[in-house]
Parts: sequence; C-alpha cells; structure tokens
Amino acid sequence: MFEAIRTFVENHITGGSDGIRDLVILFFIAICALGMYYVTRALLRLIERIVLRTPTSWDDDLFNSRFLGAVSQLSPALVVKWMLPGFFGGDYGWLGAATSIYIVGAVVWILIVFIQNVYNGISHRPSLRAYAVKGVFQMVQLVLICVAVVYSVSIMVGKSPVAILTALGASAAVLMLVFKDTILGLVASVQLTANKMIQRGDWIVCEKHDADGEVVDISLTTVKVRNWDNSITTIPPYVLISESFRNYEPMRFSGGRRVCRSILIDANSVGFCSSAQLEGLREQGWLHGIGIEEAARVVNLQLLRLYLEYWLMHDSRVNSDMVVMARQMPPTPQGLPLQLYFFCREVRWKQFEAVQSDIFDHIYAVIGLFGLRIFQSPAGADFAKTTDHDSNR
Repeated sequence: MFEAIRTFVENHITGGSDGIRDLVILFFIAICALGMYYVTRALLRLIERIVLRTPTSWDDDLFNSRFLGAVSQLSPALVVKWMLPGFFGGDYGWLGAATSIYIVGAVVWILIVFIQNVYNGISHRPSLRAYAVKGVFQMVQLVLICVAVVYSVSIMVGKSPVAILTALGASAAVLMLVFKDTILGLVASVQLTANKMIQRGDWIVCEKHDADGEVVDISLTTVKVRNWDNSITTIPPYVLISESFRNYEPMRFSGGRRVCRSILIDANSVGFCSSAQLEGLREQGWLHGIGIEEAARVVNLQLLRLYLEYWLMHDSRVNSDMVVMARQMPPTPQGLPLQLYFFCREVRWKQFEAVQSDIFDHIYAVIGLFGLRIFQSPAGADFAKTTDHDSNR
C-alpha cells in the first residue's frame, strides 16, 4: 500500500523535486493522523456513554472524559509512527525521533491521569478517604515522569536508556541531595499510613510548628493542618515521624473528653462543720449518697469533695465508666486547689464547652453552701471598700 501511494505521488508530481514529493506524503500522513484522531474521539465518546450507564461508580471515576481525552491524543502519533517507515524506510530522521518522544509522553500522561483518577476515586469514598495514600500516588507519578525523561533523552542522543541511567548513577549523590525531601516524604508517608498515626480529618497538635487543628491534606512533601483560627500550617511528613505530636482523634471515639480543672479555695474558709451546718445540708439534700451521718469533726472541704464526686458520677453528661475524681492539690500562694478530673460524654468542641461550663456553674454556686470561699486576688473595688471603711471609722 505504501509503495503504491508513493508511486502515485511520483507519477502525478513530475515537475517537482523529491522534497516536494516528500512534503505531499507528509501532508497525506498528517491527514490520516487527524482522521484517526476524530475516529478515536467518536469511539471514546461512545465508550464514555456506556460507562456512565453502568450501575457501578468506579468506572465513572477511572474512565472519565479526562482519561479518554488523554487516550485520544495517542492515536495520531501511532498512525504517524506506523506510516513513516512505510513511506521513507528507515530514513525519517528527526521526525521519527520527535514522534517517538511524543508517544512516550502521551503514554506517560495516560498513566498519570489514570493514577490520579484512582486517587480521586479513593478520596471520594468515605470508607477509604482516611488513608493517607496521596504521597504514594505522587511518588509513582514522579517515577513515571523520570522514566519518560530518561527514555526521551535516550531517543534524542541515540543511546540506550541503560547507558543514560549509568551516566546518572555517577551523579547519584547530587540526585539524592536534590530529591532528599521527596524521598524522606515518601518514606514518612508510608510509615504514617501503615502505622495509622495520622489521617485526614484528624485533630493534631504539633506545638513546635504552631499547628493545632484538623489535617486537611497529606501529600508527598507536606502535611496541611487547618488551625482553629482558619490559618493553614504546613509540616513536612518526616517531621511527624522524627518528632512528637499529639493526635486527638482517638478521643473522639473513646466516648469521653477529659476535663481537668482546679478551683482555688480560700484556705481560711476550711474548717469543721457544726451540727447545725450538717443538718441544714442534709435537709437540702446536699449530703444524699455521700455517707456522712455523724457530725463528729467533719471538714467542710471533705464534704464538698465527696459531694462533687457523687454528683459527677450520677450526672448523665459525665462518663462514669472513666475516672471521676475530686482531689486536693498542693497548696499555693493563690489558694488551695481543688481539682476536678472527669470525662464528658460529649466530645464535639462547642457542645463539650457548653457541658463543661454548665457543670462548673453549678460547682461555683454550691461551694458557698458548704461554708467555703473561692480565692480571688483583691481588685480595685476591694481596695476601695477598705478605704471607705477606714474613712468611716
């Protein structure tokens, strides 16, 4: 077929040189390549309609219009690569090299788009979204690009790809230095994923890098954290492997979020309860369930601790299956700390803060009923009252 077409061109273009005949043949090859492109596009559009009608969604993600468009870019180059030797034998010079390089680039582009579609399919599915595989996919794409570059260089210089790789091996130290962060990021991403140390959506705190928020992206070279003030902090993945960070995600599924706060009690208000005080507390129900029956030398702070533990244990907002404790801490110049240590059932931030505030509102209000005072440093109004009292005297 090729010989017949070439003979036809030579017979009908008799007044021109061989260069003009070659241009006519190249124009014919270009027309064939363009026609194959449109034929391929039509077939791929038919395939796309079939894919969209299937009940599964994975094929919609994998064989989308972007992937099919990348495939259609390959067919013209294949036609050119097939027809050039038929018309020109083995002597088609730079045009054949350019066609081969284009084919390599088109194939790599198809693979890159397919890999990206696989990642998009994973990220769109809640059951798979948590896995930090973006770095692995990026590394595969980077390897494909490097292979394409090496093969293209080998085509241009007329050498074997093995020879090119051998030459690059001599500069391996330089390449290791250039791609140090990429290599470290790949290793760290694999470790983070395999050990389930971090996933997208996790709440992490990395104080050294001022990160306190939700992980929104894990790539080959960076971990993006959206802080609670809506700023973005980027951290290299290998930092999370080599340094410590705090992940609050297990707390969300544990059924309890910790509260650990202290109330400063005025040490001068601590003392023994009288029989009248105990009777009044008992009549109001504040001693119910805490096992205080006798009035013999009972300290009001002890009563408060027992009451708070009993009240927290029976509060539906507190997870009583976890530690519930009211304990006295070492005294300070600012007062005697009474620490409340318990876990709220509500772990969502806003709801957790509301429950915690309601609980401590009640604690602040009930302290006075036990004859205790909360320590508070004197303010300007306190000094003003003292001054007025002295002037009245």
